[in-house]
Amino acid sequence: MLSALRREPGFYRRLWVLSLPIILQNIITTSLGFADTFMVGLLGNAEMAAVTAANVPIFIIQVVIFGFQSGMAVLVSQYWGRGDTASINRCMGVALYAVTAFSTTLALITFFFPRQVLSLITPNQELVDLAVSYIQIVGFSYIFNGISSIYAGIQRSTEYPAFGMILFAISMCVNTFLNFVLIFGRFGAPAMGVTGAAAATLISRVVEFAVAVAFALWNKRLPLHPGCILRPGKAILRSFIKYSTPVVCNEAMWSVGTSMLTVIMGHMANSQDMLAAYALIGNIDKLSTVVCFGIAASAAVIVGKEIGQGRDKERVYQVSWTLLLVSMLIGAFVMAVLLVLLPTFFRPVLFPLFKLTPGAVEVAGYLAVIYAVFMPMRAFDITNITGVLRAGGDGKVASIIDICPLWLVAIPLMALSGLVFHAPTWLVCVSMQAENICKCPLGLIRFHSRKWINDITRA
Repeated sequence: MLSALRREPGFYRRLWVLSLPIILQNIITTSLGFADTFMVGLLGNAEMAAVTAANVPIFIIQVVIFGFQSGMAVLVSQYWGRGDTASINRCMGVALYAVTAFSTTLALITFFFPRQVLSLITPNQELVDLAVSYIQIVGFSYIFNGISSIYAGIQRSTEYPAFGMILFAISMCVNTFLNFVLIFGRFGAPAMGVTGAAAATLISRVVEFAVAVAFALWNKRLPLHPGCILRPGKAILRSFIKYSTPVVCNEAMWSVGTSMLTVIMGHMANSQDMLAAYALIGNIDKLSTVVCFGIAASAAVIVGKEIGQGRDKERVYQVSWTLLLVSMLIGAFVMAVLLVLLPTFFRPVLFPLFKLTPGAVEVAGYLAVIYAVFMPMRAFDITNITGVLRAGGDGKVASIIDICPLWLVAIPLMALSGLVFHAPTWLVCVSMQAENICKCPLGLIRFHSRKWINDITRA
């Protein structure tokens, strides 16, 4: 099996040239969330749990934006292989219309009906009261973020991922500085607490949007065609619906399903401890998987371009298998690092820093171990589903593999263990990751079938 890691000269250089900017971008984005969690966590356990609850619908917006970005990349990477920049602009136009409509709709819902939305997540009125102003403000930030993310995704799919890294680094710096100023009332500003965190996010996203627009107007490498963007045409719209809709629906269903896990935590007897621990370990998990998502994004570009250039199926299969093995090895390394850090850094340093209660510390320890143990399997799933299968135009089957184990295995198990049988906390945490036991073998079977390799641009 490891012999598949031997590739032609220059293959791994190309992989890391593509992956490293994406990894750094993901680290920057995750660090931004970690900084938010840290600063809000300094206010107290309740405030951190409230922001975690408020971020459930925001998380759905983020993931669906990623879905549009990923769905667009299915087409863009193959058109890039053909050198068809006009069609790339048309893809961008369809994606921008879709993302703007979706994010604006949800922003208005969270603004006008914040209590109703939050009450669906947790019955704890203390957390609802703390989170209302946050959710009303932060929803609008994702209108701007959606547009800039689509453009960053275009640059990534055309082998220039460094733009996204730079763009989100600027956004992170602005957000972190404004968090410090507005949450705690520095430099003459009022101490706004949780509301200040939301205002900082909104302002940073507006800055991010402005930078993306300025770069798009200046960039000559992939020039804008306003006519193609504003009037994408029915042909591209049909292609986008056919190949991107399964990806968008996949991400929407996955984000809602993942949010259901948070909702279950919010209705458990120890909901505040569960949500506070999940806020911290969730950010550590995102930081731990940045390399896996970087490899997956690069796999989508590499595999999509190989197909667009007309390579034979066996060549595409072998290249993809190499990328999957690399991802699994990275997952195994990350697992070892997390298991070492838990007793040496997390428990003695990090958990006290965030002022977790003893109950939250116990939950955080269970979550950290479980996330670590499943990491190699999750690394394979991430690259296979979001990178390889989607790049081959196999979005429908990839969605089934990704969604069914979550909705049919993880959510029922967690609801039963956490709400019906009141099982031990460690068993509730294990049920959160039960989907991977099903997802990995299903994905492996589909990959080896080679039925996922399709040239969708020529079709």
